[in-house]
Amino acid sequence: MITKRIIPCLDVRNGRVVKGTNFTGLADVSSPVELGRYYSENDADELVFYDITASSDGRRLFADVLRRVAETIFIPLTVGGGINTLDDFDRVLKCGADKVSVNSGAIRDPSLIGAAAKKYGDQCVVLSVDIKRVDGRFTVFAKGGRENTGLDALDWIRRGVQAGAGELVINSIDTDGVKGGFDLELLDAVCQTVSVPVIASGGAGCIEDFLTLFRTLPKVDAGLAASIFHFGEVSIKDLKQTLLAEGINMRL
Repeated sequence: MITKRIIPCLDVRNGRVVKGTNFTGLADVSSPVELGRYYSENDADELVFYDITASSDGRRLFADVLRRVAETIFIPLTVGGGINTLDDFDRVLKCGADKVSVNSGAIRDPSLIGAAAKKYGDQCVVLSVDIKRVDGRFTVFAKGGRENTGLDALDWIRRGVQAGAGELVINSIDTDGVKGGFDLELLDAVCQTVSVPVIASGGAGCIEDFLTLFRTLPKVDAGLAASIFHFGEVSIKDLKQTLLAEGINMRL
């Protein structure tokens, strides 16, 4: 049985971890270096680091902060934000990332996915997709959820996987920060569309939400969350022990 993963997410703006609701109202949380160390030492399976304003600001990701985080942790690290070229992949990997997440950059230049997969391997390329319902349709948003691309989300995801994306992070803008549970309808549609690992993001509010996620959608590989971990509402250790007791395979 495949082990499910629990992944905390560091949304970084101006060198600090922030968190909001529905991708807006961002508030300061902590130092990414301190939080990264904490999660590495407290049972997180992986860590995701997003420089959330790099694309909208039209700049490169903050490499100095990333390098300090990478030097501090001992778990796999996925990094995204301002990834627009193969040079950006190279720079982030040299800073210590294990996988690179593409979002807005891949929307602008879809060939980036295939080129990166060919150079670094499918396992290195993570396609992160910010999705919101527009007129009842799953729609892709870019630039940290600020820009409606008009792209059909399931079509874009299918194309990205065919091009070489080895993993998906599905960010539901509708449920982000609301703490009402993961977007099961969206995630089910994605799991029926592709066969690569799917990471669910957006909506976790309690341990029960993760249990519902993995029981309802066994094809989902991982649950990602931010604020409930950052603010101590749920400890990853308690979460994993509970899931394991309920028959969900976890690494402890």
